[in-house]
Amino acid sequence: MTQLRVKIFADGANAQEMIDAYRAGRVQGFTTNPTLMRKAGVLDYEAFARQILAEIKGLPISFEVFSDELPEMARQARKIAQWGGNVFVKIPVTNTRGESTASIIRELSKDGVQLNVTAILTVDQVRGVVAALYDRVPAIVSVFAGRIADTGRDPIPLMQEALSIVRERPRAELLWASPRELLNIIQAECIGCHIITVTSDVLKKLAMVGKDLTQLSLETVQMFYNDAAAAGYKL
Repeated sequence: MTQLRVKIFADGANAQEMIDAYRAGRVQGFTTNPTLMRKAGVLDYEAFARQILAEIKGLPISFEVFSDELPEMARQARKIAQWGGNVFVKIPVTNTRGESTASIIRELSKDGVQLNVTAILTVDQVRGVVAALYDRVPAIVSVFAGRIADTGRDPIPLMQEALSIVRERPRAELLWASPRELLNIIQAECIGCHIITVTSDVLKKLAMVGKDLTQLSLETVQMFYNDAAAAGYKL
């Protein structure tokens, strides 16, 4: 596989898959969110987080607040941050009423809380978040490039502009969120994006990066032949 500069973060909430990816050295970090955790059947938020943190050491892991009120978001963020030195706290860029979370981002970042600001989809949101971050504290700015692409827009120009803005904060990194296919990893690599999240399905395809296309063609033909033979098709 071609060596990549962009850091690969596994996105999910299956504890065993996360631990396996960590032990195999396939990723440089982890992210999750309440939606993924609910889908995975997680019932106790803190117990799940502490289980993961007991197994995964030395790599950044993002856990998200789930309140819709800014003061409660800040309280949850401070509690989550205490779970480990490798924890980043995910704060949505707004609450469900569209109210900016910049005020608590500024407060938390200044107090040393490592943040992962999430659900960003516009350049103006990137500007607002970066302006609120404290220079000396690590932070992640997560732009949902995959969701931008879902609207029929090319996310690359926006991601390039976001990258130039994020560079104003030397300890902040741009994360390409919600990728839809392996090609997105190469796109993130080409523009110099710092991080990209990948699901377990995309992670399994990483070995195909740079694969010889003639060989892949042959393997595809073999697959069709084998499946037709296994099905016992006749004409």
